[in-house]
Amino acid sequence: ATVKNFLSLVENGFYEGLIFHRVVAGFVIQAGGYDENLGYRTPPGTVVNESTNGLRNQKYSVAMARLADPDSADTQFYINVRHNPSLDGDRTKPGYTVFGQVIAGFDVVTEIELVNTHLEGGMAGVPEVDVIITGARQL
Repeated sequence: ATVKNFLSLVENGFYEGLIFHRVVAGFVIQAGGYDENLGYRTPPGTVVNESTNGLRNQKYSVAMARLADPDSADTQFYINVRHNPSLDGDRTKPGYTVFGQVIAGFDVVTEIELVNTHLEGGMAGVPEVDVIITGARQL
């Protein structure tokens, strides 16, 4: 369900023009919800939590961000810049659904991770210079 949701968003151009709005060096880089003016792009829906799918929040894995409700993931995703086992789910607690893996452009992930950030619009970790998604496509 997560992959199907993400690919549908890609196909419909949802991510174009959105920014990486949360960058936490040594943890994650997150995108998929805000434009360069920190305007929120309303998601078309949510997707069920699949954090027990056997995939882990390892370095360079791609996972869905969510709120406290395990089934609240919508369009926001993050890339792990280190192993983050605390984000994994198990039989006792839901985690964050990993659904992809960075296979190229590791230097770009690192470059985003190391940008200078600040507090803006009540959000911490916002890059001082916008990191914009100019396009996304399925390979």
